[in-house]
Amino acid sequence: MIDEHGPAAVHQADHFVRVRGAREHNLRNVDVEVPRDAMVVFTGVSGSGKSSLAFGTIYAEAQRRYFESVAPYARRLIQQVGAPAVDEITGLPPAVALQQSRGAPSSRSTVGTVTTLSNSLRMLFSRAGTYPPGTTERLDSDAFSPNTSVGACRECSGLGRVHLVTEASLVPDPSLSIRDGAIASWPGAWHGKNLRDILVELGHDIDRPWRDLPQAERDWILFTDEQPEVTVHPVRGVGQVQRDYQGRYTGARALVLHTLANSKSPTLRQRVLRHVRTSPCPVCGGSRLRPESLAVTFAGKSIAELAGLPLTALVETFRVAAQAPGTTAAWAAADSGETTDVAVRIAADLVARIEVLTRLGLGYLSLDRTTPTLSPGELQRLRIATQLRSGLFGVVYVLDEPSAGLHPADAEPLLEVLDQLTAAGNSLFVIEHDMALARRADWIVDVGPHAGERGGRVLYSGPVADLAEVEESVTRRFLFDRTPVPSRPRRQPSGQLRLRGIDRHNLRDVDADVPLGVFTAVTGVSGSGKSTLVSQVLTDVVARQVGSPATADADDPAADSDDDVQDTEGAAMRAEGLDAVDRLVRVDQKPIGRTPRSNLATYTGLFDAVRKLFAGTDEARARGYSAGRFSFNVAEGRCPTCQGEGFVTVELLFLPSTYSPCPTCAGARYDPETLQVTHRGKNIAEVLDLTVEAAADFLADLPSVATSLRVLQEVGLGYLRLGQPATELSGGEAQRVKLASELQRARRGHTLYVLDEPTTGLHPADVELLVRHLHQLVDAGNTVVVVEHDMDVVAGADWVIDLGPGAGDQGGRIVAAGPPERVAAAAESRTARFLAPRLPAS
Repeated sequence: MIDEHGPAAVHQADHFVRVRGAREHNLRNVDVEVPRDAMVVFTGVSGSGKSSLAFGTIYAEAQRRYFESVAPYARRLIQQVGAPAVDEITGLPPAVALQQSRGAPSSRSTVGTVTTLSNSLRMLFSRAGTYPPGTTERLDSDAFSPNTSVGACRECSGLGRVHLVTEASLVPDPSLSIRDGAIASWPGAWHGKNLRDILVELGHDIDRPWRDLPQAERDWILFTDEQPEVTVHPVRGVGQVQRDYQGRYTGARALVLHTLANSKSPTLRQRVLRHVRTSPCPVCGGSRLRPESLAVTFAGKSIAELAGLPLTALVETFRVAAQAPGTTAAWAAADSGETTDVAVRIAADLVARIEVLTRLGLGYLSLDRTTPTLSPGELQRLRIATQLRSGLFGVVYVLDEPSAGLHPADAEPLLEVLDQLTAAGNSLFVIEHDMALARRADWIVDVGPHAGERGGRVLYSGPVADLAEVEESVTRRFLFDRTPVPSRPRRQPSGQLRLRGIDRHNLRDVDADVPLGVFTAVTGVSGSGKSTLVSQVLTDVVARQVGSPATADADDPAADSDDDVQDTEGAAMRAEGLDAVDRLVRVDQKPIGRTPRSNLATYTGLFDAVRKLFAGTDEARARGYSAGRFSFNVAEGRCPTCQGEGFVTVELLFLPSTYSPCPTCAGARYDPETLQVTHRGKNIAEVLDLTVEAAADFLADLPSVATSLRVLQEVGLGYLRLGQPATELSGGEAQRVKLASELQRARRGHTLYVLDEPTTGLHPADVELLVRHLHQLVDAGNTVVVVEHDMDVVAGADWVIDLGPGAGDQGGRIVAAGPPERVAAAAESRTARFLAPRLPAS
């Protein structure tokens, strides 16, 4: 007889995931219970520990259990996650993580490849396409992919673009001589001087203006494939060695192409890309495919033409094929297969999958849109759509801010899709800062009260309404207080940046006026053209004016993507008023470093001052230690066992690799001799382990360091440790570190600050801090332009530029511009109805 009230019955009736003793990162022995088959929102300020609880503990434990069910041999082939620091988790179903991530750093990764729709489309053309008369056999599906050797265009290798190196691109100012830098593509420092010295030995006049040299001589210097070797007799300064050496000349074009083909440095690639002209491939016209593949059609279009259509148009094309009456059986001949049962089946599947994407507001995208051009929010919605079609139930979906980067109008269909996932019998554990989504939740877990060491506690776990009673919660004020943003005097522009004839992506012959000396918010639904206008067009023209680096970030893994090159696009655009801007600064949420060796202290420059401080102690001078001795990246001072990492990795083959503190330095990173040098009783490792708040007191006698620490505290980062690895920082934390680095610099002149969705990933309390400092930059006489979806930020702006009204081909126009009140009253603006309630009553 079975006891209906025994342990098994209790477990069956218990619909909660129970976490006991979670200690991941800053979590302080957390116990929490969250319901299954519901939408649970995890909130808290940035750095409070909510991601450590949802992803680092709950999802990591689900993954660990899954890997234990996999055969030991197969486990060796899988990148495994480590076991989380937690005592016990019960009631945990299988879990799927949908995290925020940037696009893959390759123009070969597209919307089609991310969603796997490209696979179905290629199969449709292979098995059911219409082939040219005389074709004897069908092409394999690989022949319709530009990422395979059989499908890629031979001329451009499947990239769709070719790099042309011309005299004009290599020598932008022909009035200069070679000595004065006429060949702008040449490297600087010794390498450039070496090339000039070799030309002198070869008999060329490097002091004559470039335009006055004979054309044949200019062509040889730039385009020769010869590599003559000569003895160079260098002319050095007084006291320098005058030793002769053998030098080999390389043509300027060959040097550029060699760098593009072989350099792994995004910085170098971006530098040389400025000296090429990028244009569509003359053979494939930018379609990336070989002619034989483009000759096959479906519904009268090639695969490249269909992949270039917006999803809203593409789904209608396939809908016709999916509903075709009187289908015939498919067979292997190369005749048209568009009326076969295979065509109907594949087309119907494509329609069903694309409709999910259009319901999520992504109908403006095309299958050939490359992932480096997608926002993290767009990528996450693509993954959500894939999961919605999977038909799974009984799964925990752990989502990382699904509303991030979404206009309020786009968030509404997202909420409907999340409700569908829950209704299908799944659980949603959502990390979220959007209070509108949090109000829709069944359950809320508030972590805090603050960040870092002052957080890591669950303040409340229960129904949303009852959070109003938790006084310690920072979230409750924003969740329940919906009063409009307090009014503030609007600043008046000191001038205008006038952009005329903008023609890029979905912006077609657009004129835009960006006011100077004020805070401007650029709004519009996702895909309306905001980032194109601000992060590409505006920053590109200003960067060229002030001599700033290219738009791409050198630390960005996607920085060397061919998609970032826009040399020829929009070349006819006119810009006025650029002389009023002296400097351009982009503040984004890209990581401040890609390895644990990069940290808060190294990025802000604090580490240099701290190392000099230790090198100046009596003990260090007596031992002959320089500042380099106190860097864990230099062999002379770091621990020889862990090479300055602070930990060692033990490969366990069938189990996840174990990361343990170094047995020699116990995680200090330095050798014993270096650690014997102290300042006010602390060694260099102990100083790096201080929080910003603690370091502000300890290092108060260092003016340069004190300023940096004070600004870091002002932007809400006092909880971070000086030596905190860059890989542990969230996007919002990385952004505020960059902003703090800018705020601590005393700058003269007029600076244009450009921020693309700066509030993404930030709790409303952190948004208040960020926006306060942005307004301080404007008060100091600078200009701030932000692409933004947070209506509170927009309501507090001096000027708003609203694009739209829709996305893709339905957008790309400025529908309203002016003070927030004017935009809130614009009939055509989709932003207006969300902005109006956030404005104070007139």
